[in-house]
Amino acid sequence: MKKLLVLTLSAVALLSGCGSSSSASSDAVEKYGSDTLKLYNWGEYVGENLISNFEEEFGVKVITEYFDSNEMMYTKLQAGDSYDVIIPSDYMIERMISENMLQELDLSLIPNISNLADGVKNLPYDPDNTYSIPYFWGTVGLVYNHNNVDPAVVEEQGYEILRNTDYAGKIYFYDSERDSFMVALKALGYSMNTDDEAEIQEAYEWLLDMNSKMDPVYVTDEVIDGMSNGTKDIAVVYSGDAAYILSENEDMSFSMPKQGTNLWSDAMVIPANAENPLLAHEFINYVLTYDASYDNSEYVGYTSSNQEVMDALSGEGGAYEGINAYLPREGYELDEVFIDNQVLRKTLSELWIKVKAE
Repeated sequence: MKKLLVLTLSAVALLSGCGSSSSASSDAVEKYGSDTLKLYNWGEYVGENLISNFEEEFGVKVITEYFDSNEMMYTKLQAGDSYDVIIPSDYMIERMISENMLQELDLSLIPNISNLADGVKNLPYDPDNTYSIPYFWGTVGLVYNHNNVDPAVVEEQGYEILRNTDYAGKIYFYDSERDSFMVALKALGYSMNTDDEAEIQEAYEWLLDMNSKMDPVYVTDEVIDGMSNGTKDIAVVYSGDAAYILSENEDMSFSMPKQGTNLWSDAMVIPANAENPLLAHEFINYVLTYDASYDNSEYVGYTSSNQEVMDALSGEGGAYEGINAYLPREGYELDEVFIDNQVLRKTLSELWIKVKAE
């Protein structure tokens, strides 16, 4: 009955507002050349109201499609699919820039770039924001149940706790070759961007050993509900998901291992074949506003690229006050940003398949 009422009221609102909607649409077409934006984004990666508020304010429609890996997104673009804004990760943006797959941004149309947090300025894959504007950023770390796992042991062992047989059968491991090899390489004291064959082989053997001794469960987004519900005691988790888990389950803590980690950034870009670049610039600029960025970050849990929002959400009275996972670690010498290396990417993909097959 309630659902029927909502549908009826929505229909009345739609009919009563169709004239103004049509006018707004015409204005958008005149201003941007189109009233429709095609967005390609990760799943569960946008605020509850951001899209609807943008549509209402600018008199446009947003069509959103989702990808679950940078490689999936890249393959679709290579096949000729067209989007106006996509949100890839750092190393993939570097690759796409090198292959002329992105448009240069007109920063005069994105004045809200001045709102960017210090931690996402001058990133190595696009230091002058010629092609990209940061959307979310963070790290990778360990979420653990501090009632079952001694925090002192986590801090002492870092990633090596993932091979501590005291916790065999109690671990979630993230199903990503780049992040998994990052964990192994960092545990061994190597750069996560190494292309040294001996170091990569050693990391492969580390992962094989972990897999055989620990009986880990390989997950992606399932880790959020799993750790929120206390299903496992330790998990490799992206910091934004960790912030959400900690806000849901007071038994959980977050640690960024002393061996270093991946400092990552996902950013908004406009593909070379985008059909509506003017509207794309408007969307990017809108995402950087305080209200849109606040909605985005509070709802999703990932660190805002807007400095004021980041401070508000992590500060007194903020949704993530006291949750250390929300604020990325800055200035730690062993933390790194992924760089694109085609040979390394192919090698890790092949080896990761073998790890999980054991």
